[in-house]
Amino acid sequence: MPQLVIEGQKRLMGSCKVQGSKNSALPILAASVLCGDVSIIHNCPDLSDVRTAVNILRSLGCSVEFAGGTLLCDSSDMACSSIPDSLMRKMRGSIIFLGALLARTGSANLCLPGGCEIGPRPIDLHLKALEALGAQINDDHGVFRCTAPFGLHGAKIALSFPSVGATENVMICACLAEGTTVLTNAAREPEICDLADYLNGCGAQISGAGDGTIVIEGVSRLHGTQHSVIPDRIAAATLLSSCAAAGGKVTLTDVIPSHLGAVLSIFEECGCFVDIRGGTITLDAPNRIYAPKIVRTMPYPGFPTDAQAPVMGMAAKSRGTTLFIENIFENRYLHVGALLRMGANIKVEGRVSVLQGVEMLHGADVCALDLRGAAALVTAALGAEGRTTLRGLKYLDRGYEDIEASLQSLGADVKRI
Repeated sequence: MPQLVIEGQKRLMGSCKVQGSKNSALPILAASVLCGDVSIIHNCPDLSDVRTAVNILRSLGCSVEFAGGTLLCDSSDMACSSIPDSLMRKMRGSIIFLGALLARTGSANLCLPGGCEIGPRPIDLHLKALEALGAQINDDHGVFRCTAPFGLHGAKIALSFPSVGATENVMICACLAEGTTVLTNAAREPEICDLADYLNGCGAQISGAGDGTIVIEGVSRLHGTQHSVIPDRIAAATLLSSCAAAGGKVTLTDVIPSHLGAVLSIFEECGCFVDIRGGTITLDAPNRIYAPKIVRTMPYPGFPTDAQAPVMGMAAKSRGTTLFIENIFENRYLHVGALLRMGANIKVEGRVSVLQGVEMLHGADVCALDLRGAAALVTAALGAEGRTTLRGLKYLDRGYEDIEASLQSLGADVKRI
């Protein structure tokens, strides 16, 4: 079983390119089935979740080539509308294929998605929204058989929560529906805008992405296009957290600083100097940061839930106390037990955790239990005294492309064995 071996307390210095966004690439790959044509996706990260999406596309009859950060998907011969259970259960993002298959073929058969167990992520918002567009969905003990016997049509849809996945499913499905769809209380994340840019490049008519109301004018068909995936703001936040934990001065390139506003303010509160110039962010961190007072996760443009864990790993060795409030997922503190093994002082009560920074963490043998929790253990280990051995890399590899190489380029002592 592969492990990361991290020797801590090595100051990070230098520059590093930020990978393409996982949370953009996955819905764009799902949406590529709508075209019945060739889509070329640049800056696509090589992650296990992306590989799962590629296998789903191939199982549907698409031809896919993926090399050097560029993915070519030809969906012209796609003839299947069922996804094998084994692929659906590998990641949560697989549910985004539901709207795509309905729009392309008029039917879809798939089971409940899998992924990290970080709390309930019900798909009722997805199903209710697709039903408003004309879908008929039969739930057979977790296996969904979906059809659109009378075709898809535009609708007025109001989400009870600004769910990213539900927003993406509606956007994708409504592209080929007859008439106009107005989606209110839509998610506003940058990944929503990236998906809209891709779909519009294919001939869709989507306006308002990034605002609370999105309008989709249905079209009769789409065509292929070329698109470049936006930089991954969570990978950027993780690299910045790593620098803040270990100390040093790091410059991230190929990043969109405006996507990280809520995160960058936390680093400044911690005593780090943040310099933004065009598409770069430079973080100059002291040997030991101050604790941020409150980290409260919220839908975008608030502090992202995916960045909570790596920031907690960074803050474990800070000066002072931090209150973490997790408003998105119920069980997003799976990394706390391993941080305690490393000497952290953290108390958890439901969605709230109180972290008292300690003067020094020590290396330990720890195991990741989810994707962002794995990142928390990496950031903590970089600032800890001694050696940390991290297992459970299957989670880390779902969201980070060769993270050890990125950290090594900054001077970290990290090896995969």
